[in-house]
Amino acid sequence: MTLETLPDRRRGPRRALAPTEFDHPSSEFGPRPILVLNNVTKTYPNGRNALKDVDLVVPEGDFVFLVGPSGAGKSTLMKLLIRDEVATEGTVMLDGDDLAKLPRRRIPRVRRKVGIVFQDFKLLPTKTVRENIAFALEVTGTSRRMIRPAVERVMALVGLTGQAAQYPHQLSGGEMQRTAIARALVHDPRIVIADEPTGNLDPLISWEIIQLLLRINELGTTVLMATHDADVVTALRKRVVALEDGHVMRDELGGGYHRRG
Repeated sequence: MTLETLPDRRRGPRRALAPTEFDHPSSEFGPRPILVLNNVTKTYPNGRNALKDVDLVVPEGDFVFLVGPSGAGKSTLMKLLIRDEVATEGTVMLDGDDLAKLPRRRIPRVRRKVGIVFQDFKLLPTKTVRENIAFALEVTGTSRRMIRPAVERVMALVGLTGQAAQYPHQLSGGEMQRTAIARALVHDPRIVIADEPTGNLDPLISWEIIQLLLRINELGTTVLMATHDADVVTALRKRVVALEDGHVMRDELGGGYHRRG
């Protein structure tokens, strides 16, 4: 198996959409939005605004870098997307679902539309690579008959078939992160959210992980990646959304880490 076994969701050319277009699913307006934030504010009990009046539309199949200094609001934004937290004002729509209005029983199903990749991997130390990946399906009640082929598929996608029986302490940093990516992909999510996925890796391995995320994106999976890696962002010239003090200060196609000029 190769990366080509990942379901191909490509729908043609990708572009950023203006917030006013999010209610038009027709191809006349380009790829339909997978993620829409409309006038979102998140205020914590101490009165601090972690996000303020955020508007953001991410079309299906987009690749977006989320950048900004520590405390800019990136982590809060990601928590809203997996409904770990709820916006104080505004709406957060994921694949057509208003996350604030979801009945509790539907939250796990909607969360399965999101694959999450963490900086510190968050692998279970007493489980092998295969078992770590399988666990993501086991907790959702997926049948054993379906789990094994799904796990084998994503291990092949990320090049870990030969490490299937190894434990996290036997893996390199790059192998641990590839395991985390495989775990994020095993339930065929609509969007992958990568939170500083190269933060603990050396530059060469970091580029391998970035190339893997790019290839996954080329096959149609939307990717939102928070990062402080200015070299990667500037070299790839993808869409860049810059947060500062809870505000979107820049949303630029083909952008670098820093504002031009």
